[in-house]
Amino acid sequence: MSRKIIIAVAPVARHGDESIDQESASKIDFILSPEEISRDIIECSKLGASLMHMHVRGKHGELSEDLSVFSHTIDLIRKESNIIIEGSTGGVSTLTPEQRCLALNANDVEVGALNMGSVNLGEKGYLNTLSDIRFWASRFKEKRIVPVLELFEPGMIDTALRMIKEGVLVEPLVYGLCSGFKGSQESLTTNLQFMASKLPEGPIWYYMQHKMKDLTMLVASIAMGASIVRVGFEDSPYYAEGKVGKTNAILVEKLVKVIKALGLDIATPDEAREIMGVNKLK
Repeated sequence: MSRKIIIAVAPVARHGDESIDQESASKIDFILSPEEISRDIIECSKLGASLMHMHVRGKHGELSEDLSVFSHTIDLIRKESNIIIEGSTGGVSTLTPEQRCLALNANDVEVGALNMGSVNLGEKGYLNTLSDIRFWASRFKEKRIVPVLELFEPGMIDTALRMIKEGVLVEPLVYGLCSGFKGSQESLTTNLQFMASKLPEGPIWYYMQHKMKDLTMLVASIAMGASIVRVGFEDSPYYAEGKVGKTNAILVEKLVKVIKALGLDIATPDEAREIMGVNKLK
């Protein structure tokens, strides 16, 4: 059987977000309301996306401790799509550790982003202490949600492996390799290869690139063994040099064509659940 690739989409960015320059911002359709996000995600799902990454945000797109907009968005999506919902405990903000894991309380969240350490993101410090990571990990266990261990630097892999030995983190787990953030590691194949080489044997891993200008690093990650690759306005509106997708659905459509050109298949949401181990928690 052909290898199955999971396409993830992170749909939400706001005017002024660091990932999108002013010229590109004029060419895309920003989506912030539950109705806008759900319409776009339903279209992304029809085209091949099987996983959606979303933060708890307010009606203006700001990170928030109010779950209502997030939950309403999921309810609208669920009317027409079986896409996997990935909540997040991340994002640079002043929210407390308790507020940051609110997404885990929402119905239908099956996967969640769990950051494995502190790092500079742009001009700001992104603080994820070991005690906070242990706290969040306990919530993932309690809610029976699969963690995506977000790894911005090689040392974070060492932290994840140590926490597995401690029993803080338990299978199923997904390893999420991140690059391209100002202040963290560059998006270079050499960096990605080193990060991938530090992972334990045979894991499911996920690659996301901030501020990407084309899809080449996503292709490189697939060649190195990634099972999950991500597009979406949260990361970048570009799919090729100088070419911007007006909607997230266009980005998904372009990525689907590239993956199929490699002779690989696109995983459905149910296949993605099996690959990521979501079904083991049901």
